[in-house]
This record gives sequence, C-alpha cells and structure tokens, in this order.
Amino acid sequence: MALAEVFEALAGPDAPVEFRAYDGSQAGTTGSPVRITVRSPVAVAYLAQAPGALGLARAYVAGHLDVEGDMYQALARMTRAQSISVGLTEKLGLLQALGGPKLLLHRMPPPPQEVRVTRRWLTGRRHCKGRDAEVISHHYDVSNRFYEWVLGPSMAYTCAVYPDQDASLEEAQAHKFDLVARKLGLHGGMRLLDVGCGWGGMVRHAAREYGARALGVTLSARQAAWAQAAIEREGLSGLAEVRHLDYRDVPEAGFDAVSSIGLTEHIGKANLPSYFAFLFGKLKAGGRLLNHCITRPDNTEPAIRKGGFINRYVFPDGELEGPGYLISLMHDAGFEVRHEENLREHYAKTLAAWCANLDQHWDQAVAEVGQGTARVWRLYMAGSRLWFDRNHIQLHQVLSVRLAPDGTSSMPLRPDWEQPRVLAS
Repeated sequence: MALAEVFEALAGPDAPVEFRAYDGSQAGTTGSPVRITVRSPVAVAYLAQAPGALGLARAYVAGHLDVEGDMYQALARMTRAQSISVGLTEKLGLLQALGGPKLLLHRMPPPPQEVRVTRRWLTGRRHCKGRDAEVISHHYDVSNRFYEWVLGPSMAYTCAVYPDQDASLEEAQAHKFDLVARKLGLHGGMRLLDVGCGWGGMVRHAAREYGARALGVTLSARQAAWAQAAIEREGLSGLAEVRHLDYRDVPEAGFDAVSSIGLTEHIGKANLPSYFAFLFGKLKAGGRLLNHCITRPDNTEPAIRKGGFINRYVFPDGELEGPGYLISLMHDAGFEVRHEENLREHYAKTLAAWCANLDQHWDQAVAEVGQGTARVWRLYMAGSRLWFDRNHIQLHQVLSVRLAPDGTSSMPLRPDWEQPRVLAS
C-alpha cells in the first residue's frame, strides 16, 4: 500500500494539507500552504511503533518527517491524525498497511531530546528537590541566547496580558507584570517574594516601577545568572535580587506579597497542599498571593500524561489541575481568595508571537541548540497555542490574601488594579 493511502486513512481523504512521501505517492490538497513530507522509512517505523501524535512527533523531531508552512495551521488541519484513537484491530491494520510486523522487529530509539526516567540524570522520586532541579535544567537551561530570540527583550516565559488586540508582545508582557503588581498592591518599601522567577522580569519590574524590595528564586542556574546580570545592568541591585535556589529553601519570611507566575505547573498534585501552606507561611498578615498558572478546564482529565509529547519532550513531571481544585487548596491553606480570571486567549496570542519569533530566527536557533531541539520547540509552542485556542488548557490568575487574626483583609472594597498607569520604563 502506498503511504499516501495510509495518510488518507489517518487524516481523511480531503485533508487540507499536501502530503508527499519518499515512495512517490501524494495525497491531500495540492498547492496547500501546508505540506507534510515523509522523507524516509524511519518515519514509517516511528508511526508503526507509536501510532498517533507521539509517533508523528518522534518522526518530526528526528528529521524524518518535515512540515513546510505554518506549524500551527498544520496542527489545526491535522487534528484528526493527531487525536486518532488506535485500538488493537486498527493498529494491526495500520501495521499491515505500513509494511507488516517487520516494522516492529527493530525498535527505533526515540530522538535524544526525549526524556525517559530510565536515564541516569532523571532520577529520584517525582518532585523531590534533586529531580525537580534536573527537570528545570532540562527545560530552562537550553540556551539564554535561544530564549532571547524566542521570548524577545522581556525574557518573560509566561502568558502576557494584552491590553488590546493590537498590542505588541513587549507591551503585553509589561502589562502582565504591572497587572500582577497592581493586584498585589505593591508600593515603595514593600517586600516581594517571586517564586519560580525565571529571568527576573517580575522582580525587576517591582523594583524599578514600584520601589519594592524584591527577591526572586529559580532552580535554573542560567536563568539566575542572566537575571542577576540584568539587575546590575539596570542599577537595581539595591532593591532586587535573584538567587539560584529552590523556593522551599528560602529562609526569609514576613513578606508583604508573593507572586508565583508559572511555577505551580511544576509542583505536582501531591505537593500542592504543602506548596500553598509554605507560601502562606511566608506572608505577613494582610499579605497577598498572586498565583498565575496553566490549568485544565476541569478535574476529569489526569494531572499528567506520562506517555505524552509534553511530558517526554518539554515539561517532564509537569502536572495540571482544574482552577476550582487549586482555589479549594488555597482556601484550605488559610488564604481567602478575592479575585480570579481566565486569560486563555491571552496565552494563545503570546504563543503566536513566540512562534513568529522562532520562525524569524530559525537558522540562528538551529545553529545554537541543534535542529532536534529547535523542532521540539516549534512543535510544542504551536501545539500549545492550538490547545489554548480550543480550550483544552487554560491560564488562571488567582489573587488571595492572608487575613489578619481579626479577619481584616486590607483589600479595597472594589478591585482597583485595572486603572492604567504610566510605566517608568
């Protein structure tokens, strides 16, 4: 059977992409702006051994399958092929169509970018300090230069907040940091703890724009070094600091505010109660916590898909929960939740901008991190954008407060954080 026939069985006879294979067969829509090319039998072996999204991802990352055109459009148009549920009968039929059982005799090793727990460097109990450090290093210590190309000057690797449809990525990231600052009620002299601080964007914003004394911590050594250099370059050393440190090892307490922007996804479901309890203990009475994280739309899906592309290639051990579950745990830890909002559409726009940045710097990125890693990022960011667009995942900001012993919250009677400000930067 020609590969084009197999493609039609997976994607449908009228798939809105052009398909070409090394055996000379073609299918799909000729002249489509998206073209998928199977370059070698290795791609076929990957698909036979892992039918569906994982096999396609392995073939693409390894370079045996190419996607020309916009990756987001390719994924959107190939939804059926990615999400196909293959039972035993269908799997045997697909195997026969691809060349028979001989494809299973020699197991294809996954691309080197795929993380497996059996590798020596990913060891220990999930979410213990040592393994968390290894996981964070895998994702965030790729290359600061690579991140500069993808994220842009802000070096903010979290959902931006777009004040309007025409705002640039940089404007939206600045707006995000300022929205967090306003929700936390920051002002001069306050002490802020930013856990999972990345390259220090929130820390520097709090110090520069509000005169707050801000401490950020990250498990990524490269992030910490870049952030500390940026603090010194901007003349903020008297107010801001970023440490290469596990948030659980922060010795200081009595903070006026805590921001957690994109860390909760790395904590693990079993550790969430202790995580919120720890942050509660770091705040003084009247202190606010802003928790900003990716969530699932509900609690019916598993927190982690161990065999999925994201867990194997991008965020090992990452776990997502529904927003209601997180809010309940925050209440159980002693917080009073005062405000919540879903920024799902904002993350889709953020990812679209990151994808465009990667495409613009593609040759440089490949030279810096290698083709396999660059392909992982191209696939992961486009796929994430699609998932936010289609409400498979969401982004929630939850604002809470540690009440005083008499129940006083020190919160405004009505939210006052949407008032526009003129930033010093």
